[in-house]
Amino acid sequence: MNTIERVEVLLPGKVEPEGLELHRGPVPEPGAGQLLIAMEATGVSFAEQQMRRGRYYDQPEFPFVPGYDLVGTVRAAGPGVASDLLGRRVAVMTKTGGWASHVVVEAADAVEVPVGVTAAEAETAVVNGITAWQMLHRKASVSAGGTVLVHGANGGVGSILVQLALASGIRVIGTASTRHHETLRALGVVPVDYRSGNVPARVRELAPAGVDAVFDHVGGDGIVDSWRLLAPGGTLVSYGSAATRDDEGSGSWPVLRLLGRVWLWNALPNGRSAHFFNVWAGRAYAKDRFRARLRSDLTQVFAALQRGEITAKVAAEIPLARAAEAMRLAESGTVAGKVVLVP
Repeated sequence: MNTIERVEVLLPGKVEPEGLELHRGPVPEPGAGQLLIAMEATGVSFAEQQMRRGRYYDQPEFPFVPGYDLVGTVRAAGPGVASDLLGRRVAVMTKTGGWASHVVVEAADAVEVPVGVTAAEAETAVVNGITAWQMLHRKASVSAGGTVLVHGANGGVGSILVQLALASGIRVIGTASTRHHETLRALGVVPVDYRSGNVPARVRELAPAGVDAVFDHVGGDGIVDSWRLLAPGGTLVSYGSAATRDDEGSGSWPVLRLLGRVWLWNALPNGRSAHFFNVWAGRAYAKDRFRARLRSDLTQVFAALQRGEITAKVAAEIPLARAAEAMRLAESGTVAGKVVLVP
């Protein structure tokens, strides 16, 4: 008799991708208010890249199972959970724990995936889609006819963000390496080579009066240029510190530095505003509101995916057991879209 076992990828400490460990064990059972999900797709994001370096803000102590989000089928429901969820495909933001064949989650955190959307397609739109949607519509609130600058327009978040903006009638300037420019132009994005050394000058040529919003995942000292490119009344949304990915030392310092700059800029009487976006903001003290907003926004993202307003960009689908290979590929900077792990 064959027994189903749980397979998980463990991050034991600060290691190279090849240091990830594959563990096997019994499939867990869901408790009260919980679901057991058989994972069908989970992603490799910038968060996991930072976690393996010990540089992701508020990551758990080593060892732990990484995996920021996942998509899968509900296989069991704990006490107090409606049985009609059994057999349905759902998406969940987990922050950690997604890199496993079977995952127990709180039922209230699961959002149903529409029929016709594959697991890999849905996976590209979970944390990336929520981040893009909330930054564009809840933080920046740019009107049709406005202009925005999206750094990393070919990346996981950036590629969804530019499509959501274009669908809203917003002009998009996007930074990316030249190999991605043709794809961006086909979407309707005005591409700028981030390696040219004159990004601010080029953006000012394209938007002499400034841009209505800048979405910046790079951080570092370049965030100052993003602030200076804003038009009067414009909004800067910072959501990462990719520039410091390979730095040594505290992983909290780059975030704290960004928060300090945001506070200072918002104190200036110039009509512009700055935000540091954290997709988990509000969960600790307003969990029900957080969940309702996430459910609403992810439903909107999935609807945009169904309508074709955004397209799922799967860079590669790689088996969970080859997580090291997937991590290397995601960190290579050579892919467009999201690297997805599958069972």
